[in-house]
Amino acid sequence: MPRPRGEGVPAPQDGTPRPARGRARGTAASGAAGRRGRDAEAARNAVRDSAAAAGGSRRRDGEAARNAAHGEDGHGEDAAGLSAGRAHEARGGAQDRPAAVPDASRPREDADAVAAGQGAGGGEGPDADDGTAYVGRAAVGGEGGASDAQLYGQGAGTADGVLGGGLQGADGGVARREGDRLRFVGAATRRIARGIDLDEIVLGLCRATVPTFSDAILVYLRDPLPVGDERPVGPVVLRLRRTDRLRPIDDLTGPDSAGAAGAPGATGTGGELDFSQLPLVGPQGDLPAAELCEIRPGGALAEVLRGVRPVFGSAAGAKDALPELLGAEHPVPRGQRAILAPLRGRRRVIGSAVFLRSPERPAFEQNDLLVAAQLATHTALGIDKAVLYGREAYIADELQRTMLPDSLPQPTGVRLASRYLPAAETARVGGDWYDAIPLPGSRVALVVGDVMGHSMTSAAIMGQLRTTAQTLAQLDLPPAEVLHHLDEQAQRLGSDRMATCLYAVYDPVSHRITIANAGHPPPVLLHLGGRAEVLRVPPGAPIGVGGVDFEAVELDAPAGATLLLYTDGLVESRLRDVWTGIEQLRERLATTAQLTGLDHPPPLEALCDDVLDMLGPGDRDDDIALLAARFDGIAPSDVAYWFLDPEETAPGRARRFARRALTRWGLEELQDSLELLVSEVVTNAVRYAERPVTLRLLRTDVLRCEVGDDSPQLPRQRRARDTDEGGRGLFLVNRMARRWGATRLSSGKVVWFELPLPGAHDRR
Repeated sequence: MPRPRGEGVPAPQDGTPRPARGRARGTAASGAAGRRGRDAEAARNAVRDSAAAAGGSRRRDGEAARNAAHGEDGHGEDAAGLSAGRAHEARGGAQDRPAAVPDASRPREDADAVAAGQGAGGGEGPDADDGTAYVGRAAVGGEGGASDAQLYGQGAGTADGVLGGGLQGADGGVARREGDRLRFVGAATRRIARGIDLDEIVLGLCRATVPTFSDAILVYLRDPLPVGDERPVGPVVLRLRRTDRLRPIDDLTGPDSAGAAGAPGATGTGGELDFSQLPLVGPQGDLPAAELCEIRPGGALAEVLRGVRPVFGSAAGAKDALPELLGAEHPVPRGQRAILAPLRGRRRVIGSAVFLRSPERPAFEQNDLLVAAQLATHTALGIDKAVLYGREAYIADELQRTMLPDSLPQPTGVRLASRYLPAAETARVGGDWYDAIPLPGSRVALVVGDVMGHSMTSAAIMGQLRTTAQTLAQLDLPPAEVLHHLDEQAQRLGSDRMATCLYAVYDPVSHRITIANAGHPPPVLLHLGGRAEVLRVPPGAPIGVGGVDFEAVELDAPAGATLLLYTDGLVESRLRDVWTGIEQLRERLATTAQLTGLDHPPPLEALCDDVLDMLGPGDRDDDIALLAARFDGIAPSDVAYWFLDPEETAPGRARRFARRALTRWGLEELQDSLELLVSEVVTNAVRYAERPVTLRLLRTDVLRCEVGDDSPQLPRQRRARDTDEGGRGLFLVNRMARRWGATRLSSGKVVWFELPLPGAHDRR
């Protein structure tokens, strides 16, 4: 009856040591050195036997080795020899253990065993000390796959070091290779899953498989890629998205290597494809494969893709499918050296991957189809996610773009510039917005706001509040009233809709600005002399709180000054509080003004860029909206203003006032046109007005006339009939004026029109 492994055998009574089992049993040795060699050899043999029985588990192998050694050596001196053997194992394991398996504890084979394995399997490749992993006959270094290659084959330089190309003599070797295959699949899928966009995912597949799994890979994707439930229209076309291959190292292209010296598209031994000619990154240059492939309905390629499962290139259907995909003029590898793996997403096939092996490398095995299926599945699902993410990013970009103004207006007496930055690349939408709204009387409303959050909901709420602000501004309501109505609108949108907003109205004629604030950071005013100050504006409560009053202040806005409106993302972050950021912003503006000179203000666009440069690496916690306004104003000498009683003589008086103003400005050429249009507009105002009518002329880059009355009814242009006595006034204004319009005010309305100055270029 055989004795169980690990049990000790009683030593002879005369004290003679018992011979060791295994290959060391017949070896004659003497002295302490001989005992240590026999003990070490016995331990290694016990490890291999235990690996075959236990499926290659490193922990159980080590335990079996210790039990066997303990059973064979019952005396104290034998135990000492075993300790020496373990020390020898530790030294050998430290030298041979691959970098990808730092916790490996099983002893490595000795030099004789490695040499025997190489002789049987034909594998070559010395151990590398510089981080280069040898996979079969392929040497790969750097990012390409040293760790993956070592996961694929634990023994660098052994014949079973490459998955699908090693020895199958021992059960332990088979179990080890299956474990290596599982570890490779895990490492490869993790690498593929790290990609967030299409190119990263495809690159991850190529880098994970070449050269560990294959010598070359070609990835074809549908062009265009379907998104979601979209159904393709027209024929299905595959485009070569990327190729990858082994680097052309001299060690790989020896005299016996196929295609060692050939042109692109050359063939190696037996007419097979020369993989060394594939470019690292494609499609570019001369390719030994077609760049475009149209799938014929009912063809061989269509049938393989419909089957979803990877197939060998030598399979019945794949023999015709590969030439259809790669091109009939390109050679196809023979035997099981090619795998065609369809890439199927959630709803349909979106492409295919072709794995190729060179003739000097062992062919693919049946289990490699399972590996290819796993790689194809993870890649296809990742591409599906990337396409959906790209569509969501596109929608987010379009939403944010439509929520913000495409371009800023060019009102009289003020110049504007703006910037918007999202919080991060993955958060493309936010609740920050800015706006500039022209108002009657050459005024302009400046608005900046911030809705809580960085989601699509925040952007939608921001769009509704911005539209509400534009509507309220057209009613010419005071800034405090505008914020009050915005607060009511936010409460109607929901109980948790919170936002901050700053609303300012600039009058270039009076050189004054009126500001109302709803919990927003205060604006900064940069004077012409280089002094920057934070305006003292009542903070107010955020929009959406409800039941609060907003207070407005009126401040001087001198010509040449620059007002900077911004959101809190510019001045507040995890590294600094809001007031520290405001002070840094003020100092930055003052420094910029000093650099450009004290006699002229800095350019607006350059000023906005310089302000954004103050952001550090950790300062981008929120999206940023920035609006800069340069106050030019309108000189008092370019303004003429009159009050007219609503009488029948008012049109005549208006013509006389207009004639005098044109004479003072040297614009007599416009006298006939201006008198006719002023007479028509004033006549229409007097008909409905009950209080005095206002007439104002402004000379800027155009001649602007504004007529105001207390009637809220806006005039409408209509086509008069031949028998009508009136109704042609606005028709004349529309034909003769450069622009015209009517705006309803809280106290009535204003009708205005513009005439181009003689000899002046049309700036609008």
